[in-house]
Formats: sequence, C-alpha cells, structure tokens
Amino acid sequence: MTGLTIHAYSDALAPAFHDINAQWIGAMYRLEQTDRDVLEHPFERIIAPGGDILFVEAAGLGIVGACALQRTGQDQYELTKMGVLDTARGRGAGAFLLDAVIARATAMGARRLYLLSNTKSATAIRLYEKAGFRHDAGIMAEFGARYERCNVAMLYPLAAAAQ
Repeated sequence: MTGLTIHAYSDALAPAFHDINAQWIGAMYRLEQTDRDVLEHPFERIIAPGGDILFVEAAGLGIVGACALQRTGQDQYELTKMGVLDTARGRGAGAFLLDAVIARATAMGARRLYLLSNTKSATAIRLYEKAGFRHDAGIMAEFGARYERCNVAMLYPLAAAAQ
C-alpha cells in the first residue's frame, strides 16, 4: 500500500492515539471509563505493562490511524483501540495497520491475540475476519464484560501458526 508508513509509539504521538480513538468511539458509541483510562494514559496502561501501540501515517495526511496491543496475561494480548480517521478511510490504512499489529504481536511472542468489538462496527469486523480473526465464544465469556458495548469477541490463530 503506497504512501503508508508504520510508526512506533512515542510520547509525541500519544495525543494522536487519544484523538483518533476518541473520534470513532464517540461517533458510534459512548466513551466508557475504561476507554478514557487507556486513551488518557497510554504509556501507563499499554506500554509500561508490556504492550505496544503502532500508528499509520498516510503521505500528505500525517498520522491517520492507531492500534494498541494491550498485555492481558503472559503471552496474551488484546488488540484494542484500533481506529482510522474518517479523512483517511478507503486508502487501505486500516488493513495496513492491522497487518503490522499482527506481525508485532507475533514478534512480541504472543500466543493468544484477541479483540472485543460490537456488531455496529461491521466494517471493522469484516476487516478482522479477512485478516484471519475468528469469532470465539470463549473469548466473549472470558473478556466480553470489559466493555458495556461488547457483543463480538474474536481470536487470531497465532498458536496454530506457531506450531
């Protein structure tokens, strides 16, 4: 995908992480306390406990997307807070970022990579399915209560790929 570049987390990019995610969450849902905690304190909530945040830059537009890998256990990560600005939709930035985040999770030694979503986010769910995520009742039972809006839980087949 031409014109797209991945950037690692830096304190200078923390405001972009907040703004990109606050935009899409606020447009479709209500910002919950858990959202605010992560968006307002990304280093403390994501980076310091062993996670990561990646950003996608589109040529001529700047940083247009972000996605976090939140460590939730040994070798276990939640793919969370993935958003792309409205102004950059349709350029492949979401798929480019998702591929980079999956590769980063693999490089970090993830054995379990999952995400939580909502059926209202149909475009995102299709993107996750296309990347290989599968709907998973076990993930829903274990983590689904984390967000009021969660009615979709998906698991990426990392363990099968690593064997």
